[in-house]
Amino acid sequence: MLVKEEKLQNEKRSFVVIFVPMGKKKKHKKQYAQQLLKQFRNHPKKQYNYKQLAALLKITDTKGRNELIKTLKTLKAQGALTEPSRGKYSYLHRSSDYIEGTLDVTSSGNAYLLTEDDQDIFIGRKSLNRAFDGDLVQVYVYKRNSNGRREGEVASIISRKTTEFVGTLERQEGFGFVACTSPKMYTDFFIAKADLENYKNGERVVVALKDWPAKTSSPNGTIVRSLGQPGEMETEMHTILYDYQLPAFFPDAIEKAAATIDTTISKAEIAQRKDYRDILTFTIDPATAKDFDDALSFQQLPNGRFELGVHIADVSHYVKEGTPLDDEAFDRGTSVYLVDRVVPMLPEVLSNQLCSLRPEEEKYTFAATFEMDNTGKVYKEWFGRTVINSDQRFTYEEVQHALEHNTTQIPATVALEKKDLTLSDEIFTALTTLNTTAQQLRKKRMKNGAISFDRVEINFHLDEDSNPEGVWFKTSKNAHQLIEEFMLLANRHVAQFIGKQMKKPFVYRVHDEPDPEKIDNLAQVVKGFGYNFKPKNERLQQELNQLLIDISGKKEQHLIDTLTVRCMSKAVYTTENIGHYGLAFDYYTHFTSPIRRYPDVMVHRLLAYYLSGGKKVNQELLEEACIHASQREQLATKAERDSIKYMQVKFMANKLGQQFDGIISGVTDRGIYVELIDNKCEGMVSIKAIPGDYFEFDPAQHALIGLRTHQRYTLGDPVTIEVKKANLIKRQLDFDLVQPTT
Repeated sequence: MLVKEEKLQNEKRSFVVIFVPMGKKKKHKKQYAQQLLKQFRNHPKKQYNYKQLAALLKITDTKGRNELIKTLKTLKAQGALTEPSRGKYSYLHRSSDYIEGTLDVTSSGNAYLLTEDDQDIFIGRKSLNRAFDGDLVQVYVYKRNSNGRREGEVASIISRKTTEFVGTLERQEGFGFVACTSPKMYTDFFIAKADLENYKNGERVVVALKDWPAKTSSPNGTIVRSLGQPGEMETEMHTILYDYQLPAFFPDAIEKAAATIDTTISKAEIAQRKDYRDILTFTIDPATAKDFDDALSFQQLPNGRFELGVHIADVSHYVKEGTPLDDEAFDRGTSVYLVDRVVPMLPEVLSNQLCSLRPEEEKYTFAATFEMDNTGKVYKEWFGRTVINSDQRFTYEEVQHALEHNTTQIPATVALEKKDLTLSDEIFTALTTLNTTAQQLRKKRMKNGAISFDRVEINFHLDEDSNPEGVWFKTSKNAHQLIEEFMLLANRHVAQFIGKQMKKPFVYRVHDEPDPEKIDNLAQVVKGFGYNFKPKNERLQQELNQLLIDISGKKEQHLIDTLTVRCMSKAVYTTENIGHYGLAFDYYTHFTSPIRRYPDVMVHRLLAYYLSGGKKVNQELLEEACIHASQREQLATKAERDSIKYMQVKFMANKLGQQFDGIISGVTDRGIYVELIDNKCEGMVSIKAIPGDYFEFDPAQHALIGLRTHQRYTLGDPVTIEVKKANLIKRQLDFDLVQPTT
């Protein structure tokens, strides 16, 4: 029996279910086109999405809205409208000399206008006309120059991406300037004396754009807040968050809203759920984990099979659509994992308490359950809301010890509580059965073409002040793979259930095929290491897997792993399913982490709605939410990488003058990047600092080549370096090459 879903409300941004009244009189397509063009002509600089236009044209029925969307796409194809950002339309001037798009400023101060036809328009620094990176702009396009490149000049700024920036305050007598930390910011901000009263020279600050008068070289700004002294841990971590517009704290109103949530486990609610409180259930997580959003239940069946339950914290029970809590979670999109902290998507009362599946506590969950055998074959599946009471919290290390040594005895040196732990026979049977099954599932995935990215993850041992004392590498073992395979199983089957069986609009996690040019470049690099990699399309997945197997444990593994990942397309959220290339799944979604990913919350709501018989879902709004979630995820990933880079520089700061062996991980016209073998830290050897010759960059060969000696420095070459400089503010390591003695 399916769990009955409570009635969903048609709230603000209610993309899960929008009930649209039917039966309104259909308007003629031609009439829509005329009305739309009139609206756009009267407001040539404005952008509208289909919802705004529907309201202006007083279109309220489903058929009318669908016709409106079709008409917008037709007008765009005809060249009457442009779509500067997905889902937003504006008037396209009949003159082909003007075009709108998003500005991408490079570290040189020059920029490109990103266009849909992938023929980006170059804009010189002097032609930016006060536009910043990420701004939506209108550009006047010149005729193509002699080399065929299109160039342009910013004619107007349609909308700013942001009006707040991070930089360092430089006080002068009677005024000041803020020099921005972002390499994409080509100007500083003038600060009047009245705005300097509470701030010191050299502080890292957040500055807001006030205005930029026509005849001034710098914009006027006002300081919003101080982040502290540059180089300090707290300052740099907050700078990273601000750089990517990621909130560091929850507003007081959100914390108060979370504190008022009803925390009781009621009999009435339990009666509407499948009760798993008396069935063996446990969690497996890192030793440092504070929130546990997934649990496994296990029970042997009389027919010789077993039932596995993947129980996920029921966030959607507590976070209702359209509430301030929901809006905040949607805006954040994801939790952010910096090296020394987590910036959660949900307040702590939810992420670490109500929705954390802690042992010996009754919790509401949303589950995918499967009747299986130990080959991984699924005979039956069920999806719905459950209530559980976890029997045990395990760490990966505890489970790995039990599996590796085939024992129920976990010594104090491994156990989380630092005392001997004895597993019950029931739990041990569950772990060993699930491990066998997980390995079978993994074997099938690999056979079907899934790519095995068992990458070494860089982690830091931090002291009490969060300073890095050492580097360690996390590798995927059986305990990790046990959880991974059953999470993949749940995600895949939920997606199949909605997309293949129900055939209804849904949130998919998709992954496109890799870039052929990058694959060819990878083949050239690995050939230099002696690997036989032949990237043929029909066998590419198998060839990639064999390469990843061959490099396992080798000193070049991390480098080739990284290069292989760079060949891959980005995985994104969308309502248009194209499958997941890397996992070799035709259907895939994210169901298993609603505490830290908003798309999982969307999936829970959609699944609950469809299970209760719901039919109407607004796919356009759902797609907009998917695009937003993908963008937030990409920003979070960049922030996480920046935090790792900062910590690597901090770790190397006391090693100036020391020598390390490394591998060339990147080659540019500015020099070579070297990744150190011992700790995976990466730094740069400037081309000017390479002794013995004058070197030029050959992009085709990924090499720097000496003009006189023909000495080559190529991607993947082993080198020895000496640590020259560690710049915490720029998050940059500078190396010198150590020449071999002859």
